[in-house]
Amino acid sequence: MDTSTDIAPVTLTIPVRTTPERAFAVFTGRMRDWWPESHHIGGTPPAAIVLEPRTGGRWFERGPDGTECEWGTVLAWEPPHRLLLAWQLDGRWEYDPDLDRASEVEVTFTATEDGTRVDFTHRRLERHGDAGPAIRDAVAAEGGWPTILTRFADATTTTA
Repeated sequence: MDTSTDIAPVTLTIPVRTTPERAFAVFTGRMRDWWPESHHIGGTPPAAIVLEPRTGGRWFERGPDGTECEWGTVLAWEPPHRLLLAWQLDGRWEYDPDLDRASEVEVTFTATEDGTRVDFTHRRLERHGDAGPAIRDAVAAEGGWPTILTRFADATTTTA
């Protein structure tokens, strides 16, 4: 690969005051609780956001009427320490089934003295071709991953 076409990854680190097990469970099993309602590709806000808990599982939203819209694929499922997802939304925010054109979202959960350090990376954005820079700009901006992960951190401290 020509490294001059590489797009810098979006990287964030968030401390959360809970165990890696709980942080992983909230991230993977309660995504609808913290994901912004406005961030969907279906016709209406989703009733559920699902990560099938296995390597090869689907990442998708399910509408109130049961309609499913794919977002990506689970590439690695290593509870409670690591999750790797294929981001298969293109520059029009539509699902692209070709994994060769998918970027990757990696989340790791590391125990600390005060809870858990969550390291987040959205990388390989150049795989989206000409849309890669615009996708990076969108997910790195306020309202993108920084906002979404703040909402996730807040959700780890709520009871459910």
